[in-house]
Amino acid sequence: MSSEKKEKKNFFHLSFKQLILFLKEELLIEEKKLPMRSRQIWQSIYKKGFSEINSLTTLPLEMRGKLSSLLTFRKPKIIKKQISEDGTIKWLIQLFDKNEVECVYIPEKTRATLCISSQVGCTLNCKFCNTGTQRLVKNLDFSEIVSQVMIAKEEINDWEEEKKISNIVLMGMGEPFYNYENVKTSIEILKDKEGLNYGPKKITVSTAGIANKIPDAATEIGTYLAISLHAPTDDIRELIMPINKKFKINDLIKQCKYYSSIVKEKITLEYVMLQGINDSKKCAKKLIKLMSQFPCKLNLIEFNPWPGVQYLPTNRNDMEKFGKIIQEAGYIATIRRSRGQDILGACGQLRTQSKKNNKFN
Repeated sequence: MSSEKKEKKNFFHLSFKQLILFLKEELLIEEKKLPMRSRQIWQSIYKKGFSEINSLTTLPLEMRGKLSSLLTFRKPKIIKKQISEDGTIKWLIQLFDKNEVECVYIPEKTRATLCISSQVGCTLNCKFCNTGTQRLVKNLDFSEIVSQVMIAKEEINDWEEEKKISNIVLMGMGEPFYNYENVKTSIEILKDKEGLNYGPKKITVSTAGIANKIPDAATEIGTYLAISLHAPTDDIRELIMPINKKFKINDLIKQCKYYSSIVKEKITLEYVMLQGINDSKKCAKKLIKLMSQFPCKLNLIEFNPWPGVQYLPTNRNDMEKFGKIIQEAGYIATIRRSRGQDILGACGQLRTQSKKNNKFN
């Protein structure tokens, strides 16, 4: 009688608790040694970047032999890579189900940020965002979110004590709070001190303003929070962000007050500057009134146009004037220049191009 070969379990589909259970059930490791053996595997993969069973030399040889028949370390693959003159690197990653997501590495003088995705496509249809032109295909599971970090670390060889990727931002494709449970689990893995060890102040979750999930995030996630505000009034915001019809600015302010009271940190307001839309002196004055209601700081973002978009970027001089009005009122306003302009740097662009190419191939 022939027995079917058991399919290997992918390590990256396991949380730490699931890994313990896996080792207990499949390797029959005795209870008192389970936490130690689980930590050894966890650290080898997430802290040292090992990707083969034979590299796990802290484990006995016999155990490695058993593991090799039960466990694999497969990750999605890079199918396109673009490097900008400013050092920005953008990867298009193909998941096991052939869907594609983007991941962006943005180095600066004092830090380097990795921008990762939480969904394939998006439902929000923000008018200035390229991902908003793509229909939502699916939520990423936690392993697909964490794998973006692992792939980027492999690409830039980031396994030393002092990390090259100093900050992680869930600001890529998709709305993180519409994939809340997977985002929460992925952040638990990112924060784990036995593994990737990114502190809560090194991770930012950026939301378009799903107000009803902000209180949960305050108590369950506790990282920095960024709000994609992009307008000081409901009428302007609804013009460029349809989600504002459901969650008004006053709803956001109420929940931001709560979040900052729990997490004890300023909330970042993201503000893409669009010529003639949200960049007037009047807009700046109204924005100051919003900012006076809870601890926050402002990022003024230079718009990176993409083919077919109806908006133009505010010129640099007008951006500086806008920022100065905010600063003179006593608030932090930082101008973030657009990165990766010589590549398909805008969120969603690389996937859009890939889909077009596949359509005509």
